[in-house]
Amino acid sequence: MFQGRPGLNGAKGEKGDSGGGAGYGSSVRATDFRSVSVSNLTVVSVSPQLHLIALNSPQTGAMRGNSGADFLCFSQAQALGMKGTFRAFLSSKLQDIHSIVRRDDRENVPIVNLKDEVLFDNWNAVFHDGRMKDNVSIYSFNGKDVLRDDTWPEKMVWHGSTSGGQRHLDSYCESWRVSDRAVTGMATALQSGSLTQQTSSSCSSSYVVLCVENSDVGHAKR
Repeated sequence: MFQGRPGLNGAKGEKGDSGGGAGYGSSVRATDFRSVSVSNLTVVSVSPQLHLIALNSPQTGAMRGNSGADFLCFSQAQALGMKGTFRAFLSSKLQDIHSIVRRDDRENVPIVNLKDEVLFDNWNAVFHDGRMKDNVSIYSFNGKDVLRDDTWPEKMVWHGSTSGGQRHLDSYCESWRVSDRAVTGMATALQSGSLTQQTSSSCSSSYVVLCVENSDVGHAKR
């Protein structure tokens, strides 16, 4: 049997958990389930989508580089039972965040939160001052609303990028390896609705770090 993502939108998944609590019924959801039965086999297909989820705690600019931040994204996604590959939403000398998502998935696949509510119509809409959908929150892997939860006193998001998603000239905490007060990294105010707003911040600050699913994997399990 093939089933949808675990525990989101009330769909039966690996853990049978129900998601999308009260107050979110009016939000746009990207998940579209279609069930087809053939003999004893039932296939449930899910519309393509890419998740954008925050790490469970704020981070300074010292994240052991992009690979260290990627590992945090990977391990927290795995702990939740998510099957996609997650990468940190961070630019540096090694990468531009715009290139994190596979080229074929940048234009036609919606970007959704942990509850499968649409944040952006597609990956390209994130950049060049793109704005998140109204009244839709970003959640951490452990289900906290980043904008409202006190786990993140500073409602800022690290990114190290230009507004177009390319690495900034020099504002990325020395490739996310230092928390020196005198060194800076580019960040954005989450309240602005833009994920690439240009605010230079001290690398000693503890901010939100986002993780993005870099290609659609169908979210199916046999």
